[in-house]
Amino acid sequence: MDFKRIFIKEACPTKIGGQAVIEGIMMKGEGRTSIVVRLANGKMFIKTQLQKAKESKAAKIPIIRGIVIFVDSMVTGMKTLTYSAEILEKYDEVLDEEEGQGQGLDSAEEIPVIAASEPQSTEAKEPENSKGFGLAIIGAVVIALVFVVGIFIIVPTIVVNFADNFISSSVLLNIFEGLFRIVLFVLYIVLISKMKDIQTVFQFHGAEHQTIHCFEGGLELTPENAETYETLHPRCGTSFLMFVMIISLLLFSLLGWPNLLMRIASRLLLIPIIAGLSYELLKFAGKSDNILVEILSVPGLLLQKLTTRKPDHAQLEVAIAALKAVLVDEGKPEIEGFCDKNGELLPEESGLEKCSEAGMTGIKKDIEEIIEITEETFA
Repeated sequence: MDFKRIFIKEACPTKIGGQAVIEGIMMKGEGRTSIVVRLANGKMFIKTQLQKAKESKAAKIPIIRGIVIFVDSMVTGMKTLTYSAEILEKYDEVLDEEEGQGQGLDSAEEIPVIAASEPQSTEAKEPENSKGFGLAIIGAVVIALVFVVGIFIIVPTIVVNFADNFISSSVLLNIFEGLFRIVLFVLYIVLISKMKDIQTVFQFHGAEHQTIHCFEGGLELTPENAETYETLHPRCGTSFLMFVMIISLLLFSLLGWPNLLMRIASRLLLIPIIAGLSYELLKFAGKSDNILVEILSVPGLLLQKLTTRKPDHAQLEVAIAALKAVLVDEGKPEIEGFCDKNGELLPEESGLEKCSEAGMTGIKKDIEEIIEITEETFA
């Protein structure tokens, strides 16, 4: 592992972060977020959203801010994954129907392009049924948290419960439990990495890291420049998860080895504190490059080797478009529609080519036929 290519001394660390989504990438800058996904026909669809202007006081308090950001990241991550799936389902259906009619799309403009005509409010926008959508997202986040806590927090302490018949040291028992938790988590990552769709997500994850490295390194944002960087990044959320595992191992070791119910209760109650401490450590690692930070970062970087893959140029183009879309002037409005490689909307088409639903394709064809017959009749 070449630390010089990961902790780049000449680089200027930023607050930009990201997340791989289905066939795309979400980038989060200081003033806005962007999501770019690539459709089956190779075209890129983008959506940007302004962030709330004011930060809560809790988001500025050490440890507490880690808890706030962790919950916000869970909600945002679920929203972006849902949105990317919806876009792919909506527009890939259009492509399938057109191809079935022998009318393959030659350009993205044949699918609707939507642009904001004036600056939008800094308040986050939700779909029309925002209440139902919000409840669905909250439900999905709760289910995800229950799954993670159940599998990686509660199950290890239950499984290791038998070991107190052979090991008398509470410290050793807690270390055994912590190591089992880490092995279980790594095994889970290894298993899901065998899935083809997950491998694609991991490629986009690598593209996200390479693009951010390239920007922080001061090079022009091109696929050729980005691919010269490592797919590992010290501020990655994967490293955060590994910090959680290690800090929980150390912290739980100080609590002794009470009965099973007490252990489960203590694990659950300390999750927020562990998340807060892990965030502070990740934040420190992202801004420093001393030998201690490099040593502390090794477990997370090793885990990143499992959650990232080398991307191709097309995937790097998506990451670059997403990043450029959050580097725009503060007053630029939110946008949604098909974009170019710079994260800018393609020119709008007028008239029939601004159809908003897949079914309008057939209507457009019928109208064109009527016009053609009329022209022939009165010629």
